[in-house]
Parts: sequence; C-alpha cells; structure tokens
Amino acid sequence: MKARIVRIGNSHGIRVPKPLLEQVGAGPDSEVELTAKAGALVVTPLRRARQGWAEEFARHGAEAAAKNKSGEGLLDPETATRFDLDEWTW
Repeated sequence: MKARIVRIGNSHGIRVPKPLLEQVGAGPDSEVELTAKAGALVVTPLRRARQGWAEEFARHGAEAAAKNKSGEGLLDPETATRFDLDEWTW
C-alpha cells in the first residue's frame, strides 16, 4: 500500500489507512513507537498495562457460567481436599 508524506506545520506525517491500523490493533488516539530498522520506518502500537483485561475476564466468566448450570461462573470444579475429607466436620 502506498502513502504520501505530507507537511504538517514544521513536521511531516503519513495517513495510515484504517485496515492497516485494525490489522495491528491500533486506532485513533493510539500511542505508537517509531523506530528505524534497516532503512525502514517501523510503527509499533504501544499497549497500556492490563489493556483488554476487562474484556477477557468478562469473556472467560461468560464461558464458565455457560458450563456451570448454577451460573456462578467458577473456572475450576470444586475439589475436596484431605482437610475437607478427614479433618473438617459440619
């Protein structure tokens, strides 16, 4: 894909097509790191710490709830331990 370098004030810029940004997981107002390697300009999106965690937790919770008919969303089935079997009394 070709692009033209344009003057923006005292700097220069490149318009990046939306499909390319989506392919690397970047979007409007994303921070990127610019590096030059072997005669190429490399633009790498920066990810914030824990970016996307809320969505992943929600997805895993929904999957677990679908497997668990009680709807509690436990990821692991309850497993009795030696303490539960030998030492604990109700």
